[in-house]
Amino acid sequence: MARPAADAGWTPERSVAGDRNPWTIIAVISIATFMVVLDTSIANVALAHIAGGMAASYDEATWVITSFLVANAIVVPVSGWLADVLGRKRYYMISVALFTAASLLCGMAPNLAFLVIARVLQGIGGGGLAAVEQSMMVDTFPPSKRGAAFAAYGVVVIVGPILGPSLGGWITDNWSWRWVFLINLPFGLLSLALVSAFVAEPPALVKAREALLKRGLNVDWQGFVLVALFLGCLEVTLDRGQRDDWFSSGMITTFAITSAVALLCFIPWELTRDEPIVRIQLYGQRNFMIANVFMLVMGVIIFGTTQFIPQLLQEVLGYTATDAGLALTLGGAATLMVMPLSGFLTGRVDARYLIGAAFAIQAIALWNMSTLDTQMSFANAATARLIQSVGLPFLFIPITSAAYVGLRPRENNQASALLNVSRNLGGTFGISLVQTMLARRSQVHQSQYVESLNPLNPNYASGIDHMTHVLMNQGLSHAQAAKAAIAQFYQTLGQQMNMLSYIDVFHVLMLVVLAATPLVLLMQKPKAGAGAPAAGH
Repeated sequence: MARPAADAGWTPERSVAGDRNPWTIIAVISIATFMVVLDTSIANVALAHIAGGMAASYDEATWVITSFLVANAIVVPVSGWLADVLGRKRYYMISVALFTAASLLCGMAPNLAFLVIARVLQGIGGGGLAAVEQSMMVDTFPPSKRGAAFAAYGVVVIVGPILGPSLGGWITDNWSWRWVFLINLPFGLLSLALVSAFVAEPPALVKAREALLKRGLNVDWQGFVLVALFLGCLEVTLDRGQRDDWFSSGMITTFAITSAVALLCFIPWELTRDEPIVRIQLYGQRNFMIANVFMLVMGVIIFGTTQFIPQLLQEVLGYTATDAGLALTLGGAATLMVMPLSGFLTGRVDARYLIGAAFAIQAIALWNMSTLDTQMSFANAATARLIQSVGLPFLFIPITSAAYVGLRPRENNQASALLNVSRNLGGTFGISLVQTMLARRSQVHQSQYVESLNPLNPNYASGIDHMTHVLMNQGLSHAQAAKAAIAQFYQTLGQQMNMLSYIDVFHVLMLVVLAATPLVLLMQKPKAGAGAPAAGH
């Protein structure tokens, strides 16, 4: 049978499936990614329990999250180079083994310092897995089938963060926070066994690695140090900034300056290397550059709202961690149902139309979230998340497929790594943005309310008087009722101020989505007859 025109330039010699059905590879390599993506969000809801169990403050316990993100951020951009040097399958299995062993150490940690070190090892192990898996799929599936392949794989990437908070809340409420980490052990061992048995190291990659080593391995350690300083310090700045009051903190200022200087040195250094550890020349490809911007925005949307919605339900409406996490479950189910349709359409419809429509759905969903109020029900929150979740598959799959247009097959490892850097950075930006805006807008609304709340304001006085009489009718004395009325009034007021702050943040996220959408018009149009973007030659 003739190969579709869309598959021109693709050859099966780089496939990791060997003589097996390539679809089995999706199931095998998705296990480890599900474990890592789930762990990224599952630990957030366990922080209070970790702090209590370790006799530490909540602020100290947040280093459990920060340390993982920093280590992860440092490894992701160099994972493509490591896969080329060590061999893709070997590097993948080393990473899975390290993540699994580190999970065991996390679950057995006797104190907070030990736990933070174990989380660093977890981040190092998990950092490169998603990038290596995506390059495996790009090499294994011809462009005409990549949409369906990424749809199957995208279930893990998108649903993992959605299920994480609810699963983490249930585990910490019913078992122990240690099981948040120990739950990784069976997944890690199963992944190692299946990868060893089913994933092949293609002869083409073996030859490329031998040629690379024969030429003499010139390690760009300066580039590694610079990218580690840039991304590591940036992660600390974004993750700890709001908590430490941003640039009023000497530590945050130092990390921010270090990150900026490292970036300014890193770009010209890598552009002048013959064998750079990060091939930033890939950003010269129009589709790849725009796809990375979209991945950044997608990370902001997914991770920002995934943390934000449960937080809203807990802080404003008093939900438990488990119930707040369950509000995201309906959205996860919607994503699972829509993902196959997205994969089907990605191979048949211009990716630019799908991405544009998906951003429109995100804008509508965020606008709908901005209409919520303190009287909303669980169904209102779940439905708001469902609308957003329907559009997510039409972002992840078309963006990932379109990113490889014009790239050569040997650049797939590096391209996958950089796409994951953008998605992870977007997640960090998203969480930092929503928390900073929430704090700032809360202060603004509080000052606005305080200006008008005084005994000389007739509305304030009549409101307190009405609530006092209601409480007196319930059996309280006048003094008790007056005191309780004031307390109840300010509690309601605080709830309203918090809700208005959340609404403001939803508006800003909507504007971010609308600002990014026109970039779709600048993307390269797929060639006529292409079922999906080609990987290049």
